[in-house]
Amino acid sequence: MMGTPVNHRQDKVLVSTEEFVPPNHFLRDVDRIIDFSFIESIVTPHYCHDNGRTSIPPVTLFKMLFVGFLYGIRSERQLEKELNANIIYRWFLGFSLLDPIPDHSTISFNRHKRFHNTTVFKDIFEEIVRQAQDHRLADGRILLTDSTHIKANANKNKYVRKVKTEKIPHYFEELEEDVQKDRAEHGKKL
Repeated sequence: MMGTPVNHRQDKVLVSTEEFVPPNHFLRDVDRIIDFSFIESIVTPHYCHDNGRTSIPPVTLFKMLFVGFLYGIRSERQLEKELNANIIYRWFLGFSLLDPIPDHSTISFNRHKRFHNTTVFKDIFEEIVRQAQDHRLADGRILLTDSTHIKANANKNKYVRKVKTEKIPHYFEELEEDVQKDRAEHGKKL
């Protein structure tokens, strides 16, 4: 006998985003190991303390950019969509299923205007990498390939250790290119 489809889309249930995050998910490790509270002290000089509306908490803003960086999300518009749709990302940021995700333009403004010509991104990125290395979440070794056929180097005992300071401007350049492309497509001021 064939079952009848049931539509539960309008059901209201009491759930926690915690229930949807697998115990061994990478972002659980990041959340447990990396102490993002240092971000507040780095960005405080760039905020007005007695004027304007309440901002997105800076830790949340940078964790959003961190998700984009970790998962290769190349535009702020796409980042907003992914954050809206992915329960694990919402959990990592501390959002409930009903919390609105900040608009992509807010992410862009902060990246492009508020922290432009500062070392804020570099300082935050370097501290996160340092904490990850201290907890053995990252070891400084990386393998990059462009899928070109290359001769295999299968000797696991023979490799050269090099510590490379990772640069993040490339990621932000890609975000900026996407913003400019979108502005051109929609006839907005460049």
